[in-house]
Formats: sequence, C-alpha cells, structure tokens
Amino acid sequence: MRLLVITNDFPPRPGGIQQYVHNLLVRLDEAEVTVLTSRWDGWQAFDAAQPFDVVRAPTTMLLPTPSALRQAIELTRKVKPDLVLFGAAFPLGLLAGRITAATGVPCMGFSHGVEVAMAATPVARALMGKVAADLRLLTAVSGWAAGKVERAARDRCPVELLVSGVSVEDYNPSVDGSGVREANGLGDDPVCVCVSRLVPRKGQDVLIGAWPLVLAKVPSARLLIVGGGPYDKRLRELAGRTGPTGGRVHFTGAVPWEALPAHYAAGDVFAMPCRTRWGGLDLEALGVVFLEAAATGLPVVAGDSGGAPETVEHGATGLVVDGRSRAEVADAVAGLLADPERARAWGEAGRRRIEAEFSWTAVARRFAGLLDRAAE
Repeated sequence: MRLLVITNDFPPRPGGIQQYVHNLLVRLDEAEVTVLTSRWDGWQAFDAAQPFDVVRAPTTMLLPTPSALRQAIELTRKVKPDLVLFGAAFPLGLLAGRITAATGVPCMGFSHGVEVAMAATPVARALMGKVAADLRLLTAVSGWAAGKVERAARDRCPVELLVSGVSVEDYNPSVDGSGVREANGLGDDPVCVCVSRLVPRKGQDVLIGAWPLVLAKVPSARLLIVGGGPYDKRLRELAGRTGPTGGRVHFTGAVPWEALPAHYAAGDVFAMPCRTRWGGLDLEALGVVFLEAAATGLPVVAGDSGGAPETVEHGATGLVVDGRSRAEVADAVAGLLADPERARAWGEAGRRRIEAEFSWTAVARRFAGLLDRAAE
C-alpha cells in the first residue's frame, strides 16, 4: 500500500498526537509512506532519520488553506497513494472532499480530543459532519471518545477504536530512575510523579493543593512534577504558598522524550487528576501518560475526564478519582504511597495489561487492518 499522511501534528514538534502518528507510521512494514507536514525546530535532522519521505510545507502551522490544498493535491498526484490519512481529522480533514474530487483517492482520519470536543456544540458538530461525509473511516483513541465522535459524524462514516500505544521496550520496570531522584533531591523518600504538559486540564494544581493532606498521612512523601507549559509559573507560585509542604513539591521543567522513562521510574506512584473543563470542550480523550506509567510498573491515579478511566482497572492497576477533589486525590495517592506492597502489585498488573492491550506492536497491527479496509 502507498499511503500519504497529511498532518500538522508530527515530530519534532512535541506532543502526544505527534508521537501517536509517528509511532504508528514507523511500524507499517508493508506500506510505502509519504508525510506532508509543517516545520518545527530540528526538522531537517529528524526527517533525515526517518524510514519514509517527509515533505515540509513552508509554515509552522499547516491549516486547510487554498495553498495547503494545492500542495496536497499536487503531492497526491505525484505519490499516487491508495489512501490519504489525516493525522487529525479536524481541521485538515476539511480538505478531504476536494482532494478526493481532484484525484479520486479516498481519505480517512484519526480523531483526538479536539474532534471529541466538537460533538458538544451544534456548529462544531456540523463541521465534523462535513468532514465525516468526505472520509471512508474515522478512528477514536478510546471507547468513550468513539461514542462522542460517532455523534459528531452522524453516521456519515464508520468510527473504529484505535487506542494509543506504548513502547514497552522503552517504558519498562527495569528503567533506572536513580539519576532523576538524585538530580531533584528526592533521596529514598516515597515519590508521586506526574508527567504531563502544564495546563489546567491536567490537574497539577489539584495535586499541589492536596499535598498537605498527603503529608499528613505520609510525612516523607514528595511530589515530582515533570513537564513544561503555560501553567508553569502559576503552579510554582501555588506550590510556594500551599501550606506546610516544606519544599516537598519539585519541578523538573520540560524534559526531552528520551528522558521520560527515567522520570516515570523515579516515582513510586503516578498521578494525573485530569478533569473536564469548559462544558466538555477541554477534556482528556485517553491519556497516554497513564499507559506509559503503567508500562513502567507504577500504579496509576487517574482523573475521571473523558476516556482516561479506560487506562485504569480501578482497584487492580490503580484508582480513578474525581479530578476536582483534593481530598479524594490525596486519599488515593497517600494510600498507595503508604502501602508499597499494594502499589507494587498494582504496578505489576498494570504492566501485564499494557503488554497485552496497548503495546505499539498490537496497535499497529490493528492500524494496518483499518488502512486496508478504508482503501478497499
């Protein structure tokens, strides 16, 4: 199969969607892939290392503009793919109908949080309905998200589950987190780690606000917040004025992708109490960080936003909590930090589940089948 992928979300631009798209494409052993995407710092070196062709539009943001349409049609005619895939169905999927009309090549698209949120308003649903009408197939990253996307698609194309995967080779219980512990002054204390972009939806503010409650039960506990983002300054200020935390909330700032496994491994428990905001427009469609933490062998505390609960077997691999409740978050985290044996058992169960259901090998196998179905 020849596949043309049109996406604004592609490495080295950071983000979960970017990694999702890239991890699936590099595992397509029997496909000839070409990617049309935007530019980001370091793109030349990154593209040179890829096993497929990457064409970069002269922009940092690829949008459904007339110039993007012209380039997409020209590249489709040159590559002659069996299928065009949109790395995110909206907004670039608005080009799908015109690409097919000009070239005869069918299109499919991935959906993520944006497409799920669009089901919440009539105008947005109408736009998603238009996109769906021009696609052979849409994917969704969780069962919860699939239901929302189906509502927005209005039966105009099939919606299939295609969960995010995890590199079980890179994220595994044998990863050494001692260097991260030493660099952040964590010592041998029990550590809750949160790895995520620093934005309000992720719930780092609730974790920080809950930390005095955690310390009341586990006085030596430490919180390690990993990542960068627009909420960084506010979170640091919050940590500085939140009760008797005694310097037990630590920030690493942004870290490179290759360093993330060691940062997970520095923790004993993983927590990200995400919550849905803006009446359903800002939500967690799945939450790959929960999968990465489980693959590393950590018990997981997840907020109850969107599809995030699907990453946890409540009471077996972790706990699902109300991401707005400091008391509930504190009870869950402190309970696991205070009970290392239970935390270890849940972490081992989580690792087994990731290997069986969420390895990139398993997800890529399903992806290849969906591509064949959409191209037929």
